[in-house]
Amino acid sequence: MHLELRHLRTVRAVHDHGGLARAADVLNITQSALSHQIKALEDQAGVELFVRRAKPMRLSAAGMRLLRLAEQVLPLVAATEAEFKGVEMGRIGRLHIAMECHACFDWLLPVLDLFRRAWPDVDVDIRQRLAFAALPALAREEVDLVISSDPEDTPGVSFQPLFDYAPTMVVPAGHPLVAKGFVEPEDLIDQTLITYPMDRGRLDVFSQFLTPAGIEPARHRQIELTPVTLMLVASGHGVAVMPDWVLRRETGNSELAMLPLTRGGILRRLYAAVRDTDLDQPYMAHVLRLSRTEPLRMLRGG
Repeated sequence: MHLELRHLRTVRAVHDHGGLARAADVLNITQSALSHQIKALEDQAGVELFVRRAKPMRLSAAGMRLLRLAEQVLPLVAATEAEFKGVEMGRIGRLHIAMECHACFDWLLPVLDLFRRAWPDVDVDIRQRLAFAALPALAREEVDLVISSDPEDTPGVSFQPLFDYAPTMVVPAGHPLVAKGFVEPEDLIDQTLITYPMDRGRLDVFSQFLTPAGIEPARHRQIELTPVTLMLVASGHGVAVMPDWVLRRETGNSELAMLPLTRGGILRRLYAAVRDTDLDQPYMAHVLRLSRTEPLRMLRGG
């Protein structure tokens, strides 16, 4: 027996409306066409599916079995069609994110909280294990957006600018460098530098400050959590460089002092790497817009 969705819809329509005329209207076909469809289905099944003598017309025992099948299958089909329509219209999708920036959690999580309220049907995730191979993962479609400060010429990938930030040195309030007012690479020769556990090439303090000057700190210690790093700095166990958005909430901390890297400071730009094919997705445009505006509001204390 060859069953099609139209057969299940026919069985349900006749049962719900009690006759061929009203069922034909609902199915948007002629009554004659519907009668032929039922006859062909009964010929396939080898049994009568409807009791035609009854008024209103009703299903036979065999027809009731088909109705139970229709009531199971048709809602699933309708739900799948609605999902496909949602994908087509940009309401449903996936936003899996990888970050080449350990401290980005500070502004990204509030952004995603705003985003999920506007796009509840978009699957959101942060793929931490892909941080060190984020761009290849983007090309393989394992993730959909990569936060990075190092744009690369990658076919099929667009680096969308988000906002500028200043890598900033944080030292104990009584540190001798506070009187100087800024930090030069040579000032770290006798210091313990505390960083996030990331590759040096992804840390601004090395890639933009120390390595170009050929300078190494006396000691290098890696700490996972920002609060622990700040506690160690306040206790005189080292110095650290963090983005200004991380240190914004510490401006009133009397145990810490913030200093620019070099007299004029260093400015960096953060980007969102996105596949070109995803740029037109409405939800992608929205998360990019939020990622440009919300971190700046945080920096201004808004």
